[in-house]
Amino acid sequence: MPPSPAALSELARASRRSPAGWRRRALAALPKPVGAVVFDFDGVFTDNGVMVREDGVESAYCSRFDGMGVTLLRKAGVPILILSKEPNPVVGARAKKLGVPCLQGIDDKVPVLRDWLAERSIEASSCIYLGNDVNDAGPLAMVGCPVVVADAHRSVVPLARIVLTQAGGKGAVRELCDLVLDARGKG
Repeated sequence: MPPSPAALSELARASRRSPAGWRRRALAALPKPVGAVVFDFDGVFTDNGVMVREDGVESAYCSRFDGMGVTLLRKAGVPILILSKEPNPVVGARAKKLGVPCLQGIDDKVPVLRDWLAERSIEASSCIYLGNDVNDAGPLAMVGCPVVVADAHRSVVPLARIVLTQAGGKGAVRELCDLVLDARGKG
């Protein structure tokens, strides 16, 4: 059973008082071994903001810290996927630059994630999913290690085993990548 919002609020306060304690609990919450890490995009790789030019072209800000974390995780051989509801080409462009497969424009992520895991013979119980909003509730509920960014929508926080200390687009992806690498002894 996921912790209550009150317990998570206490965990967030405790993490500010004791970063080492938060890290120890987060490492203990990871699946052993980690079979795959799946990321949402907007609000995870980005701060959930969007720049819209007068011609309608959208762009988003992404952290290079997060990109380096993904690169290190990929080089460590951890299967990675970006699974996004957003159809904007910026998602695929960032994924391509990072060398990560991307499935985007997905309204119902659960069957797509289930198929992706099955094709790779990865158990959902060994999968980490990092999300931030209501459209991530299904994948968060189906994996063994649901994780949300520090500024996740309050409705998905109770689904998480780990609430990161960093916000989306501000180092949350790197924080999770570092945790996984540390758990594997490669951090």
